[in-house]
Amino acid sequence: MFKVLTRNQISVKGLDRLPRQQYEIASEFSSPDAILLRSHKLTMEEVSPSVMAIARAGAGVNNIPVADCTSRGIPVFNTPGANANAVKELVIAGMTLGSRGILNGMDYVNTLGDMTDGAEMSKLLEKEKKRFKGQELMGKTLGVVGLGAIGSLVARAGLDLGMDVIGYDPALSVDAAWRLPSSVRRMENIASLFARADYISLHLPVLDATRGLVNAELLSNCKPTLKLLNFAREEIVDNAAIIEALDAGRLERYIADFPAPGLIGRDDVILMPHIGASTDEAEENCAIMAAEQLRDFLENGNIKNSVNFPALALERSEGTRIAISNNNVPKILGHVLSALADADLNVIDMLNKSRDDVAYNLIDVAVAPSDDVIARIRGIEGVINVRVIA
Repeated sequence: MFKVLTRNQISVKGLDRLPRQQYEIASEFSSPDAILLRSHKLTMEEVSPSVMAIARAGAGVNNIPVADCTSRGIPVFNTPGANANAVKELVIAGMTLGSRGILNGMDYVNTLGDMTDGAEMSKLLEKEKKRFKGQELMGKTLGVVGLGAIGSLVARAGLDLGMDVIGYDPALSVDAAWRLPSSVRRMENIASLFARADYISLHLPVLDATRGLVNAELLSNCKPTLKLLNFAREEIVDNAAIIEALDAGRLERYIADFPAPGLIGRDDVILMPHIGASTDEAEENCAIMAAEQLRDFLENGNIKNSVNFPALALERSEGTRIAISNNNVPKILGHVLSALADADLNVIDMLNKSRDDVAYNLIDVAVAPSDDVIARIRGIEGVINVRVIA
């Protein structure tokens, strides 16, 4: 029986992917096998020695101490793409709100509550509506920075709206490239994209290379009519630079999902309360993906969508599976195989992959290894942890 500790309210549709005859799920456990969470700020003090994996029902993992988990051999899973459609739809709403006087117009209408003469109201609205005139999206240039699961959907939506779409992503994967419509023009650098676009939508993770990426220098290259949208992460934008650019007329509007002091209350800023993934469908999709990935790891040792371990999947064969994580240095796998050979354990199948400083191995053996064999493998210098999967 696996024990899964939840640190947030997780969609029932996701939890239902963990059969109750094999999984016990609760918000309190003394020795859980895994942790499933959403936005809870996790500390290593909460990660007991029994924890083998952590899954976040969402894309970002800023709330998880990933480096510390890696050092303990704990894969951290996320759910890229599960909330992509929800964010895409909000980006479209943000572009529309930033282009038309919709919000100001609605506020104005709400001031007319005391009027009782419908004809008089219609006459007044006809006179005043020119105050809320905007512009259409069709024919404008949309720049998408980050062309992953969400960015590629935003790019496609821009094309469907009749926009010219340009994109920039220095780390574009092969899978992402296949998802991207061929009519999206790739830019060689982000400065060129900022110089050409009428709208820019950001879809990047928070990394050392992306923190504060949108700064004063980059904003100095943009059109003064630019509408900048940030539904990715607050940290990739320098808010002080945004305010300076708005005040100087180098940026027309900032639309974001991350309210911050200094931005609130401005007519040229539209802020939402971090609701990019706040739909029933997105929460269900994220929970389902997280639960399925967690289950495959706990039951089979397979890894998919981990932010700190290599992707690895090995079909189950007869016998017993040994899952080993270790430092990514030479000769460790050789020592492991020698330990198995010395115990006359025949290897049926195996797979080994590495990512940065960590390596991960799945080894299927014909006969279950003894405790002494597992202890010998654990004692090999560089081995982080060992798990036997029946």
